[in-house]
Amino acid sequence: MVYIVFVNPAMLSEAGVDMGAAFVATCIAAAIGCFIMGFWANYPLALAPGMGLNAFFTYGVVLGMGHAWQSALGAVFLSGCLFLLLSLFKVREWVIQAIPLVLKQAIATGIGAFLALIALKNAGIIVASPATLVQLGDITSAGPLLAILSFFIIAALMFRDIKSGVLLSIFLVTACAWGLGLVEYHGIVSAPPSVMPTMLQLDITSALELSMLSVVFAFLFVDLFDTSGTLVAVTQKAGLADEHGKMPRLGRALSADSTATIAGSMLGTSTTTSYIESVSGVSVGGKTGLTAVVVGVCFLLMIFFAPLAQMVPAYATAGAILYVAVLMLQNLKFVNWDDMSDAIPVSVVLLMTPLTFSIAHGIALGFIAYTVVKVLCKKSHEVSVSVWILSALFVMKFAFS
Repeated sequence: MVYIVFVNPAMLSEAGVDMGAAFVATCIAAAIGCFIMGFWANYPLALAPGMGLNAFFTYGVVLGMGHAWQSALGAVFLSGCLFLLLSLFKVREWVIQAIPLVLKQAIATGIGAFLALIALKNAGIIVASPATLVQLGDITSAGPLLAILSFFIIAALMFRDIKSGVLLSIFLVTACAWGLGLVEYHGIVSAPPSVMPTMLQLDITSALELSMLSVVFAFLFVDLFDTSGTLVAVTQKAGLADEHGKMPRLGRALSADSTATIAGSMLGTSTTTSYIESVSGVSVGGKTGLTAVVVGVCFLLMIFFAPLAQMVPAYATAGAILYVAVLMLQNLKFVNWDDMSDAIPVSVVLLMTPLTFSIAHGIALGFIAYTVVKVLCKKSHEVSVSVWILSALFVMKFAFS
């Protein structure tokens, strides 16, 4: 999981967030989430600011829609509060069940494609073109070559079941860049940077504006399903669910996620969520909250390694982002491609999320496509009331925004 302390600050800094403060906020938000999950919910489930959600924060909300990063933090705060309320009043179960499985799969793959585009863009492998929108960059230059090397290193190490493959690739490529004189040596350990540039800088008032409602919903929606899927996977692996598949202390686990998101937004980082990498801890014996607590302690220790994080160039983390994208794109194997009423909305989300450079737009267009296609294919009985309502709201959003 620790690759996030290198990737997240670098990504948020593109939105104007102070990189040192974002680094500390990432570590502390992760620790808070892990401690609550460990002590309160007693699950071996670790948390940290999530991939995909941080991309939406930077490239979707700030750079894409033109909102200030303070407003984006306000939207993260509100989504965390809503998530907490949904967890406390057990609305989350109804929401999860009301959304069709195919749309859940579509959202995961859409975010995967979005992350892939970001990774290729950050590495300089894909660049802008006035004639064709995008084109192949100069892949013979150092940055793209090192990014490609990073991805191949991860592929080789993960194939050999080396759990730290992602982290090792970041370190190896950074070392190569330093050896080639592409980055400056800043040291390894130092006093933690100040978190004050981002501490309590969130703008909740602007996040309440009508134009930000879809942003708040997107943060909430993606975190909702990401957390639920991770919880199911980890508890099944650890054998913590009962004979009916129900998870004990589920409300506490969800409260840990939402509380950490609220705390993270106040510190200065994007949405904090549960990590599927927790399965690796469970697979080697982690069964209780002590596993999460240990991870939290390790994240707190990371705040002293800020100089190391600042040395890592964008192309060194591009391979890690691309690898996460590959994992998310694996959801495509669960789609029933023989059913056009399923295949079309999945394709819409998969294509429109990266091409509009917006997770929110990808989700919205996917819901609309799902509803329209189901009606045209005489399968309107498969469209739930909640999907009808959400689709109508998305249509109104596009019509009046």
